[in-house]
Amino acid sequence: MRADRRTLSFPFAKADPPPTREDPVVDASVDPELGAEGFTYELASGRSGTVHVEQVLEYNQDPAHLRDLLLYQLTLEAQKLVAASPLSKREIIRRLGTSPTQLYRILDQTNYRKTVDQVLRLLGVLGGDVRVTVRARAG
Repeated sequence: MRADRRTLSFPFAKADPPPTREDPVVDASVDPELGAEGFTYELASGRSGTVHVEQVLEYNQDPAHLRDLLLYQLTLEAQKLVAASPLSKREIIRRLGTSPTQLYRILDQTNYRKTVDQVLRLLGVLGGDVRVTVRARAG
């Protein structure tokens, strides 16, 4: 699959349903219903599956994709802390030294133009304890 002018691999064995020798892939094509951001394949048995570009990027450990996942997860945690915080939004904004508009941009999980630093600063204001764990991959 091509993404950002790069060719990335994705083994069909990771797809669902996975092809086998007895049930091989007979057709694969870009899926327009996914906005051309994935492909659909058909097995000899008639079963079919879809692979989205997100799956391919995750499989290939694409750094930009991993950054976006991290931002998304941190933002969801920040939203929870804001909802549970005794601090008013005005006080959170004051402590961040920012504007209301910027706070709402940081809290928007679909905004990937913000930085990890901004979300970490917000989590700090909210009393969040962020820890990063790195493990060796299995297999």
